Amino acid sequence: MASAAEQLASNLNFGVFAKATDLKKRIWFTLAALVVYRLGTWIPLPGVDPHVLGELFKQNGGGILGMFDMLAGGALHRMTIFALNIMPYITASIIIQLMTSVIPSLEATKKEGESGRKKINQYTRYLTLAIATVQAYGMALGLESMSGPAGSAVYMDSHLVFRFSAVCTLVGGTLFLMWLGEQITARGIGQGTSLIIMAGIVAELPAAIGSTLELGRTGALPVLVIIGILLMSILVIAFIVFLERAQRRIIVQYPKRQVGNKVFGGDSSHLPLKVNTSGVIPPIFASSVLLMPATVAQLSAQGGPEWLTSVAALMGHGQPLYVGMYVALIMFFAFFYTSVVFNPTETADNLKKYGGFIPGIRPGKNTADYLDYVLTRLTVVGAIYLAALSVLPEVLISKFSLPFYFGGTSLLIVVSVTMDTVSQIQSHLLAHQYEGLIKKSRLRGRR
Repeated sequence: MASAAEQLASNLNFGVFAKATDLKKRIWFTLAALVVYRLGTWIPLPGVDPHVLGELFKQNGGGILGMFDMLAGGALHRMTIFALNIMPYITASIIIQLMTSVIPSLEATKKEGESGRKKINQYTRYLTLAIATVQAYGMALGLESMSGPAGSAVYMDSHLVFRFSAVCTLVGGTLFLMWLGEQITARGIGQGTSLIIMAGIVAELPAAIGSTLELGRTGALPVLVIIGILLMSILVIAFIVFLERAQRRIIVQYPKRQVGNKVFGGDSSHLPLKVNTSGVIPPIFASSVLLMPATVAQLSAQGGPEWLTSVAALMGHGQPLYVGMYVALIMFFAFFYTSVVFNPTETADNLKKYGGFIPGIRPGKNTADYLDYVLTRLTVVGAIYLAALSVLPEVLISKFSLPFYFGGTSLLIVVSVTMDTVSQIQSHLLAHQYEGLIKKSRLRGRR
């Protein structure tokens, strides 16, 4: 027999959606914020010649620069005010989370509840400002060292004026996106940072499909290869949905207790452990960490020492250094973020506190060790899945010169963020239906 929640979920329709006024306001706010973000990706950086920069990016747009341009929604190759995108904020979040696990004072601050969370967020904002300033200054120096066809310069102002304006504009753009993402999370629907990244990928997807079809029309890419890639993309999406929903359910039993003449409890539930607990975070974190050394190497390769040119070449798609560093970072962040999201010791203590136990496992430390054992095995599978999904398409991209938008990372971000947003919409609709039932029951009680 279906539960009450399942019966409510089966009754969800457009009529229920039309009555959920708060949900509609949240969706409209999210869409408006994403439109503002997309408009900003077309506002050029002051003092930069976009034509010269476009030609340079066509020649040197491979490797991690192309990956970052995909995550930035094309803002990098157009060199707009959002060229850095939200990546400095993601990098700052990584560093703060690492420091929270290492520094006892930060760990204690994190456990202070809402006030501690606000302090951690404030530290993340300050660190975002510092990282964005360093990256913006490095990007300005890189643009100064670059020259287009026939020696034409990328920038059109003097050195000091260009550096100052570029740093202020790029840092301001990053801080605005950080604020916009927080507003989407608080007043909209879904996770703001992930939605900003997904919006950039989806917006550039039609152009990527058009360029791929153009390769087929000119004969540069066989038609069968294009059909095979489209079929592969569909299979990859189905595989992502399957793995993202896969979970290991651990049975939890609650003992019976007698209060007077009545017996309570004795129910059994389950503790769901997802195969990919970390979600889409590891590929994004890995791309963000790889951005700084790869950008410096590729922007400084022209006219630089020979070893720097070799490093820039190894950071291309399908190259050993790029693949090795990418896989290692994805595996690391998969385990690290899982440990942040799920704490076996804390979960075991909560089960013991409320009288729950896993059949055959003693409460307390034995339960924590068992949960850690199961979670570690699941995380290994999830990390391999993320690494394979992110790296295997790189070979196809390097071999057939396909756009980044057909890679596993872009599909993973789009599918995962879409599933998360849809689940939040369903939660709001269920809450709205519960509110309607409560109001009806109160009216009947008054009558």
